[in-house]
Amino acid sequence: MLMLKGIAKGFPGVRALNDVDFEARSGEIHALVGENGAGKSTLTRVIAGVHQPDAGTITFDGQPTVWKGPGDAKRHGVHVIYQEFVLFPHLSVAENIFIGHERRNRLGLIDHRRTRADAKALLERFGIDIDPRSRVRDLSVADQQMVEIAKALIHDVKLLILDEPTAVISGREVDVLFERLRRLRDAGVAIVYISHRLEEIFALCDRVTVLKDGGFVASRPIGDVTRDQLIALMVGRNLAELFPTRRGPKTPGAVVVEARDIDVPGRVRGASIALRAGEITGLAGMVGAGRSELALALFGALKKTGGEVFVDGRPVDIGSPRRAIELGIGLVTEDRKGQGLAMLLDVAANVSASTLPEFTRSGLFDHRREATVADEAIASFRIACRGPGTPVAVMSGGNQQKVIVARWARTSTRLLILDEPTRGVDVGAKTEIYRIMQELADRGVAILMISSELPEIVGMSERVVVMREGVVTGELGPGEITEEAVVELATRRMAG
Repeated sequence: MLMLKGIAKGFPGVRALNDVDFEARSGEIHALVGENGAGKSTLTRVIAGVHQPDAGTITFDGQPTVWKGPGDAKRHGVHVIYQEFVLFPHLSVAENIFIGHERRNRLGLIDHRRTRADAKALLERFGIDIDPRSRVRDLSVADQQMVEIAKALIHDVKLLILDEPTAVISGREVDVLFERLRRLRDAGVAIVYISHRLEEIFALCDRVTVLKDGGFVASRPIGDVTRDQLIALMVGRNLAELFPTRRGPKTPGAVVVEARDIDVPGRVRGASIALRAGEITGLAGMVGAGRSELALALFGALKKTGGEVFVDGRPVDIGSPRRAIELGIGLVTEDRKGQGLAMLLDVAANVSASTLPEFTRSGLFDHRREATVADEAIASFRIACRGPGTPVAVMSGGNQQKVIVARWARTSTRLLILDEPTRGVDVGAKTEIYRIMQELADRGVAILMISSELPEIVGMSERVVVMREGVVTGELGPGEITEEAVVELATRRMAG
């Protein structure tokens, strides 16, 4: 369906693509992978007609092609679904699907009955169970994504590109998305699937193409490459080098924060966990196990109705995040953009956000000191940006995450909780975040890492606590931590 040969694209001071070959076949799901900066987004925009290539050729549906713009590519059947949805929340599902292509009667007026009927038929055709009369603002994120896909399907879609489609969904919602993508593939649509989640690549895709530093690395049938080999192609190093070298045997540090019999209504039941200085503890479990809720209760951001928290052996009342910060406890949230970063502000403002009184003297804010602290964080955490004044909104996901970690590293003298710390970042950025976690542990900080990625849990944790349905089902120590052992505890039903 699509064949690119020798594609090159440059911008002032940057060579984004250099001699890239790529093809997508009808009735195939083709993964496009690579670290941030590998060229995936630029290549997508070339395919979609947003950018004209500086060199190379595009063949689409057997014909040499030069797109005049995104509208031209769309008319020929190329559709892209980006991470950020383009929907009108106050309009109905049917109105969103047909916006710009409204169904009209003989008088030229919008025929709402026909619009709803056509939307219903389209949704049913692909097994999407959504009422076309529903307001988009009332839908789950997963269903909003289905509306985006349906918008593309009103056209004669030949090539569908999805950019990180599971960044905002999880669990059963991912399974439903995959089922619908397979239906499209079986109907003859060519699908390009872009994701950092390698387990999804192996579960869904038929082939994979790897880009690195704007260049083509390899294209393989998915059955001909292992996870370790794919990582090596993406980053130029083996999986064993992804995680920091484990420190030698040592006596565990003192317990700095301990939770006993924590209850959060409907979410956590009688959960206990002890966190030791200088130790990385993994908190594992399936989606909905109560991991994030336990962390939020420890941080004072979620009200608990039972249990106690001890800091350095003394009972404390952590009734708010402010109190947690005063006690040297920090939390890197799962939702980087929604809860972690002030997206309209720069690096300096985000790094200083948890310690604003430190920069205030006699009612005046010391921006110079703030910039100095941000410069130190940029160097220490290897944050790729132009300086303290760089808006975080223009930075890659991995560097945004390092900004958040840098903020909390300044205040987290006892415990730093990281909830899905590498979600949505590339493999290279993961390695950097793992290094930072290990360095903080080496300073004596207790680390609690919540992760849904089993290789991450096994590769980084010195101890693993596992939850299921709000209950702690077990704990694994050195020599016991394997993916199989974690899964067994995560699926174990507790008596009573």
